[in-house]
Amino acid sequence: MKVLVISASPRLGSNSDALANEFARGAQGAGHDVEKVNLREKNIQFCKGCLACQREGVKEMFLAGDCSKACVIRDDAASIVQKMHDADVICWATPIYYYEMSGQMKVMIDRGNPLYTTDYKFRDVYLLTTAAENEPETPKRAETGLSGWIDCFPKCSLKGSVFCGGVTSPGDIKDNDKLNEAYEMGKNI
Repeated sequence: MKVLVISASPRLGSNSDALANEFARGAQGAGHDVEKVNLREKNIQFCKGCLACQREGVKEMFLAGDCSKACVIRDDAASIVQKMHDADVICWATPIYYYEMSGQMKVMIDRGNPLYTTDYKFRDVYLLTTAAENEPETPKRAETGLSGWIDCFPKCSLKGSVFCGGVTSPGDIKDNDKLNEAYEMGKNI
């Protein structure tokens, strides 16, 4: 299977990125074709809400493997959206900020709007989250936000999530059991 891991942390060496790396390592170890995208390295602008991505011909652009003109904004989002379209599995990794997904993740979700009218391939979606807070309810709003996106794509579902709380600074997650949990989840997709 094609597995796309999208890391939405703005920090280099972040804890959520460490979870993403372990998920990817597990999926690769199971023989899947894995690609990881770090949003912090990309130029991704806000959606303008113009709905040009819903016009005629967008489906054909995706099928041809070039959705670069499916959106009026010329940035790195189009290539990521194409990867999302072609993936069998999408795994999102995000830090929790103010009990919600990172802004980078939300912007990328919004920019995935061209997928709505296509015959997207992804069926399984996973979520990896980290936060300074350690209460079990900490990731719930991020899960709800991602579930709202998933609800717009009826052929897919949220298959699993891993939350690691109590980690603040980059590297705090080192030697945490949640790294193994992310690895095993990737291995078992």
